Parts: sequence; structure tokens; C-alpha cells
Amino acid sequence: MKPSELRGKSVDELMKELEALRRAQFGLRMQKATQSLTKNSEVPRLKREIAQIHTVLTEKKRSKS
Repeated sequence: MKPSELRGKSVDELMKELEALRRAQFGLRMQKATQSLTKNSEVPRLKREIAQIHTVLTEKKRSKS
């Protein structure tokens, strides 16, 4: 998801998205541990999306102050 799309969402929507991504990341970690992970490129992609959401959340918190 593009950062511009993330900036258009509310804080609650971003938190829900973050939770979903963290669950997906956990699932991928379990697949990697059991050696059943087929798409290795998904791990860094999820990590990047989580970081983008954290960045947008920080921006929103700072703009409120």
C-alpha cells in the first residue's frame, strides 16, 4: 500500500491494518520455522508495510500536538 493511501486513513483504520499485518507476519514466521514458506519475498514486504504504518501513525500524532 502506498504511503499516500495510508495518510488518508484514520488512526483506527491504521491500527486495524497494523494488527492484520502483524498476524500475517506471525503466520509467515511460523511457516519459515516449519520450512513450509514458499514466498520468501513476503517477509520483507510485510516488514516494510508495518514500518510505513508506524511512520504514518507517528506523523498523525505529531500533527495533533
